[in-house]
Amino acid sequence: MAVLDDLLEDLAAESGVLDALVTPLDAAAWRTETPAPGWTIAHQIAHLAWTDRVAALAARDPDAFNAMLARALREGGAGFVDQQAEHGAGLEPAELLAAWRADRHDLATALPEVPPGGKLPWFGPPMGAGTMATARLMETWAHGQDVADALGVRREPTARLRNVAHLGVRTRDFAFVSRGLPVPDAEFRIELTAPDGGTWTWGPETAAERVTGPALDFCLLVAQRRHRDDLAVQAVGGQADQWLDIAQVFAGPSGPGRSKGQFA
Repeated sequence: MAVLDDLLEDLAAESGVLDALVTPLDAAAWRTETPAPGWTIAHQIAHLAWTDRVAALAARDPDAFNAMLARALREGGAGFVDQQAEHGAGLEPAELLAAWRADRHDLATALPEVPPGGKLPWFGPPMGAGTMATARLMETWAHGQDVADALGVRREPTARLRNVAHLGVRTRDFAFVSRGLPVPDAEFRIELTAPDGGTWTWGPETAAERVTGPALDFCLLVAQRRHRDDLAVQAVGGQADQWLDIAQVFAGPSGPGRSKGQFA
């Protein structure tokens, strides 16, 4: 459980950074529009609270999660996730913040209960407890970026980004499959500059298809929080170049992303 414990510690730290951003806000500020079209800061926190809640459900009762998902699709169609965010955003800020704190604490309790090797159902492929913790960290960081952008705040990048980058690398093939494109037949080498100046790497050193750049920029790219042209991420090789155009670390359909120059 050591690796899971570390991931949960990182998740708690990332949640704490976002919590500190929204706690001082008054009710009007919670209604501030974020770069995600139609989503206020309240929508962002409501989405995190709901997904933490259903992730805990998936960990404790997979059958109940599957029944919830089937019901949500039947009643709300493909937009049920947005509907849940809309519902949560209607709560009073103090109530919503308390719900998110309780839901993320419950998730941190539920994930260690998953048997070794057990898989949790999800909106994309099933995943183990460690991958779920990583996915929740990624979402917390990504939606936290939306909140930070709405407030005009710059967050300091940390070593926790390695978790986001790792998930971004692992979901390479998913980005192609989800768009009906052939999966690359070549191995990729990814070399990213960490916040402390070190280097994080994935893939064989001799691979011809390569991606390089700052870890922060790579994470912003795969989370679709910045346009590729506004980032210092570079590709060598046609397949690597194609990947950077469609990279997507999150499950579900790809959104519109961000516009070129939006955060110049």
